[in-house]
Amino acid sequence: MTFASHQDSSGGLDAPILSISGRIVDVGPQAFRVSGLSPFVKLGDCIGCPGENGEEFGEVVRIDSDWLTVKPYGNRFTRGVGSPARKIGPFAIAPDTSWKGRVLDAFGRPQDDRGPVVTGMEMRAVDAPPPPALKRGRITKPVPTGVRVVDLFTPLVKGQRMGIFAGSGVGKSTLMGMLSQAKGFDTVVVALVGERGREVREFLEETMDGHLDKVVTIVATGDESPMMRRLAPRTATAVAEYFRDQGDDVLLIVDSVTRLAHAARDVALAAGEPPVSRGYPPSVFSELPQLLERAGPGLEGSGTITGIYAVLVDGDDHNDPVADSIRGTLDGHIVLDRAIAEQGRFPAVDYLKSISRLADKAWSAQERELVTRLRAMTSRFEDTRDLRLLGGYQRGNDQTLDQAVDLVPHMYDFLSQRPDDERSARPFDDLSATLKRVMTPNKDKPKGR
Repeated sequence: MTFASHQDSSGGLDAPILSISGRIVDVGPQAFRVSGLSPFVKLGDCIGCPGENGEEFGEVVRIDSDWLTVKPYGNRFTRGVGSPARKIGPFAIAPDTSWKGRVLDAFGRPQDDRGPVVTGMEMRAVDAPPPPALKRGRITKPVPTGVRVVDLFTPLVKGQRMGIFAGSGVGKSTLMGMLSQAKGFDTVVVALVGERGREVREFLEETMDGHLDKVVTIVATGDESPMMRRLAPRTATAVAEYFRDQGDDVLLIVDSVTRLAHAARDVALAAGEPPVSRGYPPSVFSELPQLLERAGPGLEGSGTITGIYAVLVDGDDHNDPVADSIRGTLDGHIVLDRAIAEQGRFPAVDYLKSISRLADKAWSAQERELVTRLRAMTSRFEDTRDLRLLGGYQRGNDQTLDQAVDLVPHMYDFLSQRPDDERSARPFDDLSATLKRVMTPNKDKPKGR
């Protein structure tokens, strides 16, 4: 006898042939309680509550000896005390290759008015474990994104997990949209978590225009319940795992992980967990690594999942508990700085604070040396900014600073890039050519800025 959930052709949950039922004994604003099912369920199982207007669903977030605490997926739960509730089982989806080009909700139900989705042949749990560590493939293949500042200072490798850390309004979503157009990926899976409703269509019709045939979009907007916002990135990861196991190189984009953490916090508090760090219960900090570890290379011989995760830094505090926890889990981080954005430089990447832990897989020895020198030069330029503004800088006293003053502003101009600008296929060659053009007329008589 099995109680695992399965889907109908519309992507929704369907009833199992046999089920175990209980009764709702208490209904609150955040959760409801069910009696009679405690011996038969596990944390994370789905509970269905049938009624005249269809079935409403929730997830088990706490199990006591006499009742379950269930958090509903909908914003409004309409069932009352005494209503029946049945066990469905672990939530699972059945992806199919025809899902490319579709827009789905966290349940896998279509949102794009293009008819029902095709149910795949294999059910996949949304909370699947990552591949065994010693059986995963090695990360070896760099992937150019065409975004100059990324390819130069924080290059991506297929199977890498990279975070984009930024405050609100600094260009985080725009940069992720630019990265989503990188060539070399067979499939792109996008999870829009807690986004504004209007941004979904803008992202699909503007950012992904011309690439939608290989994009699966999972959407849970900011007006949806915390349960749907918590489920969306898990569903997107399960879809990415399906295509990875088919041999595809998948780009998984989650915007944003912080809103996932906010949703997980609401769920954990409803389950009775105490807050331990800025209002976040302990389970939030264990749930995030479990999700992030599922990205990366698959089993030897299968495809890869390259993860790009947006992290909304609350109050521009990069030591926020969620940001700090995620930064330690990922394979690198790109930091966007509000001060750079205010100067009109986009993408507003602070490459002195950004790092790719797998950069050596993409750089040659010469490129590594060049990047090291450029970082040192930029650091010297920024450290002396106040001194130069006050008139305390005199050319000729420090050759390194003289060179930085001549070159760094031109390098900033080179790194500025709009979403519709031409992509750079060979960024190191282009940067070298730019710097040579700057230095050639000033070779005999350098001119400060």
